[in-house]
Amino acid sequence: MYDTILLEAEERMEGAVEHLSQSFRGIRTGRASPGLVEEIRVDYYGSSTPLKHMASISVPEPRMIMVKPFDGGTVSDVMKALQKSDLGITPQSDGKLIRLAVPPLSEERRKKISSMVKEKAEETRVAIRNVRRDSNRKADAGQKDGELPEDTVTRLKDEVDKLTQVFEGKVSTALGAKVKEVMEI
Repeated sequence: MYDTILLEAEERMEGAVEHLSQSFRGIRTGRASPGLVEEIRVDYYGSSTPLKHMASISVPEPRMIMVKPFDGGTVSDVMKALQKSDLGITPQSDGKLIRLAVPPLSEERRKKISSMVKEKAEETRVAIRNVRRDSNRKADAGQKDGELPEDTVTRLKDEVDKLTQVFEGKVSTALGAKVKEVMEI
């Protein structure tokens, strides 16, 4: 039971950090990144499909994203999806390729994005702490049921606390890197 609780806590904390990393990829900075458009959903023959599954996405220049749909007939569908998205970038097409010129962000917009990034990081920290709380409750229940002795429960809670500190450190590192990236001119 000890190993099960510890392993489950670690997996859930790792999942929270991974989710944060994925959401950070979709946040716009002053630089072009395929992550900005990969998850945009396109109506493709009646089903909502992520753009990365139906087009090649490249960054030929630091401020340009190029999207080349695998099926040339879907260019207009991709254009519509990009225009509907909250990117704030107007796509331009030549019939085969779609180009997205990523404009530099204003100082005010950088600060807003930076505070949004901090909120997401705090949500992830709360999720990690919730995992710790759940693990500690399971340990207490195991002690109450007689499956775990008191000293094992204490050791387990210490291990879970160490995991919590490690994963909160990863969140802080990711946050610092993303804020730095957003605030660069």
